[in-house]
Amino acid sequence: MGLMNFIKKQFIDVIQWTEEGQGTLAWRFPMAGTEIQYGAWLTVRESQMAVFVNEGKIADVFGPGIYKLTRQTIPVLTYLKNWDKLLESPFKSDVYFFSTRQQVDQRWGTPQPITIRDKDFGAVRLRAFGNHSYRIADPRAFHTKISGTREAYMASELDGQLRGLILQHISDAIAQSGLPFLDLAANQIEFANALQRELDPAFEAIGLSLDMMTVHDVSLPEELQKILDQRIGIGMGMGGAGAAVGLGAGVAMGQVLGQNLQQRLQGGAAAPAAATAAVRPEEVMATLEKLGELKAKGVLTQEEFDAKKAELLKKLV
Repeated sequence: MGLMNFIKKQFIDVIQWTEEGQGTLAWRFPMAGTEIQYGAWLTVRESQMAVFVNEGKIADVFGPGIYKLTRQTIPVLTYLKNWDKLLESPFKSDVYFFSTRQQVDQRWGTPQPITIRDKDFGAVRLRAFGNHSYRIADPRAFHTKISGTREAYMASELDGQLRGLILQHISDAIAQSGLPFLDLAANQIEFANALQRELDPAFEAIGLSLDMMTVHDVSLPEELQKILDQRIGIGMGMGGAGAAVGLGAGVAMGQVLGQNLQQRLQGGAAAPAAATAAVRPEEVMATLEKLGELKAKGVLTQEEFDAKKAELLKKLV
């Protein structure tokens, strides 16, 4: 009886992974000196894939399903010498399971402000935060480049590398998006889409699929945030008071683009009060010129410019 138990322990007839616990991306089936029995059953559940490694090289990849390990029933997906011959008798191979479930709510962010080049404002430092989700799409590449021969590889071990990839591609994503710098905070969906397009090849190279990318906060430097707030004031200005605020903001932003940022902002702070006085024709024309410069630089949209132009021209009638 003891001899029979000993013999049974030397051969494995069922290979499966029940995925106990959370956050495991790759798991090595425990062999402990045993061999896989000819005709053994391999069970790969939904949201899993399995990889057989023979003599240190990947021999086969199995998607979800139940497989009887015989030469006749297993498709051979490799050119490894004699891999298919092993299936005619008990054999020793390492078996790795991979979770292909989506790893959701993975947070990313800039620990410190990063420097971005902008055509209007030069070198600007910003911070950004968001979430992303990914999954293993190519276990062969993930095993070769990331998880290796580890007994288990956890999602938490990959966090730092993925955050690093995201930070490396932020500058390119901003350039690709075509958004004016001041519009980044107000166009987070476009920014996130551009960032995902930049990151897709980098994730694919290590066997991952980047399924979702979000940007939920872009923190601009204080000086530029004030400019953005003033621009929003122009778009929301209505009636006499709104027109006065919008006019002051427009003059202030024209000054911003022509002088030192801090000096411009200080000069713009008093502009709304001054704008409450009667507007002379030459002042209206000068303001229109300023607004035209802002539109040319992308700070004002065509719609915002047309609205302010109409308001100002009424004052000449």
